[in-house]
Amino acid sequence: MELGIYTFVENTPLAETGKALSPADRLEILMQEAEMADGLGLDVFAIGEHHREEYVSSAPSVILGAIASRTNNIKLSSAVTVLGSEEPVRVFQHYSTLDLLSKGRAEIMVGRGSFVESFPLFGYDLQNYEELFEEKLQQLLAIRDNEILNWEGKHTPNVEGRGVYPRPYQKKMPIWRAVGGTPKSAYQAGALGLPMAIAIIGGYPEQFKPMADIHKRGAQDAGVEEQPISINSHGFIAETREEAMNIAFPAFKTQMDKIGQERGWSPMTREQFEASCELRGANAVGSPQDIIDKILYQHKIFGHSRFLLQMSVGSIPHKDLIRSVELFAKEVAPAVREELMVAQ
Repeated sequence: MELGIYTFVENTPLAETGKALSPADRLEILMQEAEMADGLGLDVFAIGEHHREEYVSSAPSVILGAIASRTNNIKLSSAVTVLGSEEPVRVFQHYSTLDLLSKGRAEIMVGRGSFVESFPLFGYDLQNYEELFEEKLQQLLAIRDNEILNWEGKHTPNVEGRGVYPRPYQKKMPIWRAVGGTPKSAYQAGALGLPMAIAIIGGYPEQFKPMADIHKRGAQDAGVEEQPISINSHGFIAETREEAMNIAFPAFKTQMDKIGQERGWSPMTREQFEASCELRGANAVGSPQDIIDKILYQHKIFGHSRFLLQMSVGSIPHKDLIRSVELFAKEVAPAVREELMVAQ
């Protein structure tokens, strides 16, 4: 199993100071986190695209390019590229360039995104939300699979016989589709022969099992090879479960309550948070053994080949986040890989 980290580069006020870092300082800390993840043998480092004040991640490909220059082996991905408000030709060019810089380590993870600020920002009509994504995904795949693009679109410009350059280092740069709880999206990902990332940030993991089954059925119906599945979850690791809860809860609450105010959710309580971190809960917060148990429990449900952990839901103090990365790489990852290897 591949294990890795994804982040939106949150920059909310730290619980210990009540102040946020400068964006430059937050990005430098991110570089250190990525370097550690690479040096300790984690497999993936991914950055989500967001256009909000509390995130420093509106240009993931630029950040990943900087990370490429400071790492050697780790795969570098978006998580996600909000494709409905992006320009597929430029997305491909950005990540193809990243692939060249990193000697074949780039991936694109596309999705509709969890926020919609980018649509009015770039002049898109939210009434076309679904149509925009589906058409642009088809165009992105056409660009990846054909050096010369011939394209006729409804929401995208027509292109006749134009090359899209540079071409990537990899013969076929991976494109993942991230989904939440929409069966249609899972089916289409399977039918297009795309690996799928399931974001589990609430509820119970077993509730998402139908998404994996639908993804498989989409591939079977289309007569294409079944592709891998990734589980993407919020989480944090410390020496003990209690320590992990005490460090993570203030940051999680700050960020989730802010989003909750916008969406009509009740403020998060400590009891709710702890319940979400139990074995069957959505959050992977606890000791290394807690996280090992959770990943293996979910693997029995999904049989997935990748697990990505978002450790910075809200701003975690740097020293604690670095320690969480270290525990993930040194204790969780080897144990999970060994257990799954023995089970094969």
